[in-house]
Amino acid sequence: MQILAIRPEAGGRTLARFDLQLVDGVRLYNLKLTEKADGRRRVFAPSAFGYPAATFTTEIAEQIVRAAGVALGENPSERTAD
Repeated sequence: MQILAIRPEAGGRTLARFDLQLVDGVRLYNLKLTEKADGRRRVFAPSAFGYPAATFTTEIAEQIVRAAGVALGENPSERTAD
C-alpha cells in the first residue's frame, strides 16, 4: 500500500486527509485520519448517500493508519494504531 498524497489538517480531531493506493491497484481518495481523545487513531472513507463508500477490516485499518502516520513524518515504532 502507498500513500499517494496527504493533506494535514489543523485543529479538531481530523489529523489529515489522504489518497491511498492498495497493492492490487485499487485507489481510494479523500480518506480521513482522526485521533480519538484517548490517542487512538482511526481511518474513515468518504460517505456516499449517507453511507461509507468503503470499510476496512481491523488489520487493514491498522496498516493504513501506520502508513498515514509515516507519510506525516512520524516514526511507526513510536505509536500503535486503533
